Amino acid sequence: MTEPVLAAGAVCWKITGKGKLRILVVLRTQHKDVSLPKGKVDPGETLPETAVREIAEETGLIVGLGVPLGVVEYDLPNGRSKVVYYWAAEVDRLAIENSTFVSNDEIDQLAWMSIKKARIRLSYPHDVDIVDRFADLAAQGRARTFAIIALRHGKATPPETWNGPDSTRPLLPRGETQAISVAPAVAAFRPAKLISSTAVRCVTTIAPTARITGLDVAQKGEISQEAFNADGAAVRKLVEKRLRKGVTAVLCSHGPVLPQIIHSLARATGTPDSARLQRASALATGEYAVLHIPVDDPSSGIIAVEIHGPAV
Repeated sequence: MTEPVLAAGAVCWKITGKGKLRILVVLRTQHKDVSLPKGKVDPGETLPETAVREIAEETGLIVGLGVPLGVVEYDLPNGRSKVVYYWAAEVDRLAIENSTFVSNDEIDQLAWMSIKKARIRLSYPHDVDIVDRFADLAAQGRARTFAIIALRHGKATPPETWNGPDSTRPLLPRGETQAISVAPAVAAFRPAKLISSTAVRCVTTIAPTARITGLDVAQKGEISQEAFNADGAAVRKLVEKRLRKGVTAVLCSHGPVLPQIIHSLARATGTPDSARLQRASALATGEYAVLHIPVDDPSSGIIAVEIHGPAV
């Protein structure tokens, strides 16, 4: 069976100076159609990385991903299936001012328009479906979000083969590869804060993300395995602080600590337990969970939970 073509894109949106919500559509040169910006996954890429890269290539805009808007699937003219993953992506004034877009043989024009007009202009029903999902969030006042990203360290040297303190166990080559692979995808959500356990395996895992984002890493003993405590009070305090800050943050930690991070987020946001939250609590090495929270009302609950891992 032929594997589907994977692609990723976004509903790019902004609020005008007059307070009007506008979304971006692209008028494609060769296809003579109107669609949402998107593109195919390159070898070795993860889906969030693809979405940000393709938006930059098609529109000249550098964006960070927000809440996921779902997946559409359709058949290409050659009979092969195409699967496209979409996110919301708010575009700020600086990104628009710095856009490098010029009309080319792939994209003829960019157009900002109301949701109502976009529904009419878009050439494909599946694009309209994605816009409708975004419109529902916007109508609820939940389109603008931040995320808490829980990242489990990469594959490390087994404790039974390490003679030093547990906190000094290094990543295996496989773990180093995992850390490099997930870094561009984590960076696609434009974190403003990087926090790591003090353990070497966590600090090393988050280092590639720090290099890409240019952010410093704050090392916190509260989310280390050595400081693990069954009551989770220290973890809960750290998580609640991040929620008050209201900006996207990465917490790189350990298998035993991750359930406390996820539980603390769910409790503080009033989110009921679910299979998705349980999956976020049980990340494999090198995986990460992205928990999206509305900026205006964090206590109204986590909007979406994504699970991603290395591409290699």
